[in-house]
Amino acid sequence: MEKIFKLKENGTTVRTEIIAGVTTFLTMAYIIALNPNILTGYGQGGQALWNGVFLATCIASAIAMFAMAFLANKPFCLGPGMGINSFFAVVVANLITMAGMDYVTSFQTVMCIVFIEGVLFIVLSLFNIREKIVEAIPLGVRLGIAPAIGMMLMNIGFGSNIYIADENYNQFYVMRDFFGALTAGRAKELMGSAYPVMILSVITLFVGFFTIVILAHKGVKAAVIIGMFVASIVYWIGQYFALGTNPFAALESATFVPAFSDMAATTLFKLNFAGLANLGVFTVITLVITFCLIDMFDTIGTLVGTASRAGMLDKDGNMPNMKEALLSDAIGTVTGSLTGTSTITTFIESASGVEAGGRTGLTALTTGVLFVACIFLAPIAAIIPAAATSSALVYVGVLMVKALKSINFDDISVAVPVILMLLAMPVSSSIGHAIGLGMISYTIIKLLLGKGKEVSVLTYVISVLFLIKFFLVV
Repeated sequence: MEKIFKLKENGTTVRTEIIAGVTTFLTMAYIIALNPNILTGYGQGGQALWNGVFLATCIASAIAMFAMAFLANKPFCLGPGMGINSFFAVVVANLITMAGMDYVTSFQTVMCIVFIEGVLFIVLSLFNIREKIVEAIPLGVRLGIAPAIGMMLMNIGFGSNIYIADENYNQFYVMRDFFGALTAGRAKELMGSAYPVMILSVITLFVGFFTIVILAHKGVKAAVIIGMFVASIVYWIGQYFALGTNPFAALESATFVPAFSDMAATTLFKLNFAGLANLGVFTVITLVITFCLIDMFDTIGTLVGTASRAGMLDKDGNMPNMKEALLSDAIGTVTGSLTGTSTITTFIESASGVEAGGRTGLTALTTGVLFVACIFLAPIAAIIPAAATSSALVYVGVLMVKALKSINFDDISVAVPVILMLLAMPVSSSIGHAIGLGMISYTIIKLLLGKGKEVSVLTYVISVLFLIKFFLVV
């Protein structure tokens, strides 16, 4: 282990890395079930496609994490990116309308876009072009990525990560609907049958959050995972005594046999290039560019932001082995396209593992092994309540926001992009789009101040590409 991952050099141990890997897994395990739900239109594509995407999610994510572990030796974990998987589903739906395809055929057609994107990224990574793009992001903007991701993590923790819905599937959020209601009575009236679940979720979240805060303050390295475990116990007890439900009921009817035959029939190597030809060259190019931009800056933002929190950046704000980390992401995307899932990207939840002490690829390896295990043990992972993982996301978000102290807010060309990113990331739920907005604003301000020569050519190119993506790509 020492020879492969250089544990002593990175100031860590096998125990710490494994705990960090488990921590990251628990905070990102939601993607295992959520991703097939999104990509199959919540069942519109049929059970066989759902099973195929489920298995692809586990396999492609694991392979990407193994690449991250052995090529880059970084603690960053990967999976199908949120936001871009929703965009994928929208493109599938549009193609069904435009070309009259069935859901599975349309899915296989759009998967070709992901394959092309992944191959393109491998080439760009091998020739250090993606690394040059990272360097083209101005240092001040780069320093603002971590705090912006922190805001996004907290938004996820208080919002979408905790799925609370009534009998009509109306979804409610902790901050907007519970703490945003004028009175407790109004919140109860608004949520109806979801109100007891909301109360239990809020209590669980804050019990876990404050447990993590106190333990971390006392120097306990396993603070995050202990906090999630304590929160889980609180939720399970509340489920049984307050809600009258068995928290482990799903295990009684659960199947542990993977549906590999469904995967072979629907997603495995099922790239429909014939269907892609019907879209037209311009449409294909614009879709590839859109997927590339979203994925590239989601990954770059996550790597830079998380590495900043872990102290892995050099004095110029660059991360060692960035090329290998980006290559791992590209390998994951190609694998995902061949197995049956949307673009694989570095997960912001990796920050929870970093906070738990993860510093090497052993963290990513641990999380990858757990994703493989989920092929057989998914029902066990499913009983961890989302409210418990949210407590970790909120805590890590708070820590990442603290990085604002390193930013020079006296420089207006830095202050404006950073503040816009702080707002845009949680609101848009897209790291890439927020960085794009930051790059555009930085470039415009420099030009208006008569300092256009301080902006690199590549920064201009990236800003223009984002403008095209925002205003011209349909």
